[in-house]
Amino acid sequence: MNFTTLETAEKVPFNLDGRKMFVDPQAEIIHLNLKPGEVLEKHTNPFDVAIYIIEGEGVVETDGEQQNITPNFCIAVKAGVQRGLSNSGKSNLRILVFKMF
Repeated sequence: MNFTTLETAEKVPFNLDGRKMFVDPQAEIIHLNLKPGEVLEKHTNPFDVAIYIIEGEGVVETDGEQQNITPNFCIAVKAGVQRGLSNSGKSNLRILVFKMF
C-alpha cells in the first residue's frame, strides 16, 4: 500500500494550492484548494475529468455552460471540453480532480 497526505503530496506545477494525491499511468487525483476569489482559468485537456466538491462554493464553467457548485457536487467533463473553476464564496473551495488517461 502507498499512503499520501496533503503534507507529503507533490505540488502541482502551476500557481495554485494543488497536490497530487495519486499518480498512475491511467489516472491521477489532485486535491485543489482555491482561496476566496481564486480562479482556475479555462483550459482543455486531452483526457476526461471528474471534479468532486469537498467544501466551499464556487462556479464551474464549460463550453457555454455555467453551474454554481457546493459540497457533494460531482461534475464530469469530457476530453477537449474547455472548463474553468472559480471560488465565489467566503471560505476555501476544496475539490478533488480525477484525471482519467
